[in-house]
Amino acid sequence: MTSTIDYGNLMHRAMRSLIQNVLTDIAKDGLPGEHHFFVTFDTMHPDVEIADWLSDRYPGDMTVVIQHWFADLDVTDEGFGITLNFGDSPERLYIPYDAIRTFVDPSVEFGLRFESPEDDEDDADILDIEEAPMEEMVEPEAEPEERKEAEVVSLDQFRK
Repeated sequence: MTSTIDYGNLMHRAMRSLIQNVLTDIAKDGLPGEHHFFVTFDTMHPDVEIADWLSDRYPGDMTVVIQHWFADLDVTDEGFGITLNFGDSPERLYIPYDAIRTFVDPSVEFGLRFESPEDDEDDADILDIEEAPMEEMVEPEAEPEERKEAEVVSLDQFRK
């Protein structure tokens, strides 16, 4: 028995289970409403299966979008397989949950970021998982939205 509870790894497993549950529902019923996902994963993870030309083009991280066109979504306890369209060329991918770095549903401003122990040299035994601001979770090519100036509102008008 260990002397501490490993909350980092427990959260890690729980958040990956959340992704599995969401993808299982999508495989069964399709994407509801405006939901869609940006999934960034480590292309060098030993269990990732992607075409050679994709791993050559993305030798570290790759972000895929699950939205309008996808097929053959197969969800397992270890990861998921999916066929996506890359420039009118369908490609089959297999992404283990352990390879996922970010999972974002921008339609509801939900995002998860998974940090590996190598990302935090101060405490290499803990995996940090957090809900991340959407601006940190979009694809690198995406243009940032123009921000509006903040408006200060006095609460005095609402007091009786």
